[in-house]
Amino acid sequence: MLSQKTIDIVKSTAPILETHGVAITTYFYKTMFEAHPELLNIFNHANQSQGRQQTALANTVYAAAKHIDQLEVLLPAVKQIAHKHRSLAIKPEHYPIVGEYLLKAIKGVLGDGATDEVIAAWGEAYGVIAQVFIDVEKEMYDAAEQQPNGWKDFKEFYIDKKVEESSVITSFYLKAKDGSPAPAYLPGQYITIRTAIPGEEFLVNRQYSLSQAPGSNAFRISVKKEADHDPKGKVSNFLHDGLNEGDTIEVSAPAGDFYLEKGSRPVALIGGGVGVTPMMAMLGTIAAEEPSRKTVFIQAARNKEAHAFGSEAASLVSQLTDGKVFTAYEEKKNDSDVCDVTGYISKDFLNEVIDSNSICYVCGPVPFMRAVVQHLTALGFDAQDVKYEFFGPAMALQA
Repeated sequence: MLSQKTIDIVKSTAPILETHGVAITTYFYKTMFEAHPELLNIFNHANQSQGRQQTALANTVYAAAKHIDQLEVLLPAVKQIAHKHRSLAIKPEHYPIVGEYLLKAIKGVLGDGATDEVIAAWGEAYGVIAQVFIDVEKEMYDAAEQQPNGWKDFKEFYIDKKVEESSVITSFYLKAKDGSPAPAYLPGQYITIRTAIPGEEFLVNRQYSLSQAPGSNAFRISVKKEADHDPKGKVSNFLHDGLNEGDTIEVSAPAGDFYLEKGSRPVALIGGGVGVTPMMAMLGTIAAEEPSRKTVFIQAARNKEAHAFGSEAASLVSQLTDGKVFTAYEEKKNDSDVCDVTGYISKDFLNEVIDSNSICYVCGPVPFMRAVVQHLTALGFDAQDVKYEFFGPAMALQA
């Protein structure tokens, strides 16, 4: 239990953290990685360079300060982060390292404003918060290991098949080297892959959604080759160009709190770009287990060449008694390209095709998700009925 004095001091820093949070977390990552370079490749370098990781951590630290006397308010966010930590094999021994460099960052950025009393209070509060994460993650580690065909941390899989789905997306079918079947998972969850990349000193980790319904002996991940921006996707490019059928990678057990909930209510699955991957797992599950459930599948792609899973999605929707599929292309390269929306998905379009009683699942690039979530909110959908998944650190979607 934290003393009231500690609670008061930590809460008093919330306005400062709201203003200087990103500066603190940027300082934190820089100094921690300099001292512990072995931790660098746990994180996505693109998210680091774009500031997403720093912003997400700053938001978490600010929320912790604001709600230090009501930590239960943070539990949903804790569980979401803990899923990612378990999938990356973050362990209790990592938390003292994070705590040390977080306190140094607070002191480094705030200077005289970070008095000994403030640092001591934050040190005590961090210990309590870290223990919450450690306890939640232990339950997740135990569950992953104890489930049928489960395991702890990472396990060797080989690439059974590589299938090109579009001009930018390739699917990888992964099978366990020991011959055991893939464990059950919830449609929408992800796995972490860990592999060595030539020129990299340490193994590199990345998380990818499972893109087919559970029940197969293999996992399927479908990876976009990130080559449009600098830094380019180090792992995605290596998967596309450096690994072949028969090659071995390490895989974590499935994780994640974004998944299809069973029930009788209508469902809208809305995926943009490679964000369609968890939607494919959900759609496949509905076709296999709930074919009478009213379902709308909406997929946005840059153009026809980048449109993955078109035939597969249409086939799955055809198995439903009340299913519809819609496609949006940002641009049409040829007049013969057929789609339902040219340009961006609008609020009016969503209002026209989605049942107002639907549970909506959204995944894609942040600008896409922000627009879709704001449209759905404007249409009157409750926040609890609009569920979304970030590929990478969570960011605010509402204006």
